[in-house]
Amino acid sequence: MKNLAVIVPSRGRPHNIIELLHSFEETQTESDLIVVIDDDDLTKDAYLELGIDKTIILPREGKGMAKPLNKASSMLKDEYRHFSFLGDDHRPRTKNWDVNFIDTLDELGTGIVYGNDLLQGENLPTAVAMTGNIVKALDGMVPTGLIHLYLDNFWMQLGKDLGALRYLGHIIIEHLHPVSGKVGWDEGYRDVNAQEVYTADAKVYFEYIAGEDYQNLLKVLLAQR
Repeated sequence: MKNLAVIVPSRGRPHNIIELLHSFEETQTESDLIVVIDDDDLTKDAYLELGIDKTIILPREGKGMAKPLNKASSMLKDEYRHFSFLGDDHRPRTKNWDVNFIDTLDELGTGIVYGNDLLQGENLPTAVAMTGNIVKALDGMVPTGLIHLYLDNFWMQLGKDLGALRYLGHIIIEHLHPVSGKVGWDEGYRDVNAQEVYTADAKVYFEYIAGEDYQNLLKVLLAQR
C-alpha cells in the first residue's frame, strides 16, 4: 500500500491546482495528489491536461466538497495507509510536510494530524490527515449528509474523543480563503458559504455527534488504538 493520498476536491479552479502543484514541488512533497472534479465542470479538460498523479471524475451530486471527498477516499481506501484533505486553496509551505504527517500518523496508530494554516491555526484542522482505519470505519472522511462546512469541526471532535489529535504548528499549510483577505470571493465560495449551507451542515453535524452512529465509530476506532 502507498503511504498517503492527498485528496483535493475542486471545481472551476484548474489555476488553483497549478499553484498547488508548484507548492508540492517546492516542498518536495512525495505523496500522491488526487484531484476530484465533477463530470459537468466546464473546465474539466483543463484539469486533465495538468499531469496530476490521479484525477477522479464523479457525477455531480449537488454543491460542496463533502460527497466528492467521501467517494474518492472510499474508492482508494484499500490503496493507501493514510489520507489527507487539502482544499484547492491550501498551499503547503514547509518542506516534507507530508512526511511529517505520515510519521506522526504512524506514531499515533489511529488518529488525526494537522498543521498551521495561518488562519485558524490550532483552532481548526482546515487541512488534515488521518489514518486509513478511520476512512475504512467511516467509508469516507466525513459523516454522510454534510455538504461543505463543519468538516473540520468533525475532524477536531473525533481526534479529541479518540485522544489522538496532533497539531504540528511548525508545519505551514497556508489557507488562501477569502476571509484571510488574500483572495477574493468567487461564485464557488459564495455558493458553499451560503446561510442555508451553514444551517443544513450544523444540523447534520450536531445530530451525528450526539447519535449512536458516532458512538459506534468511536468504539471501533478506540479498539484499534
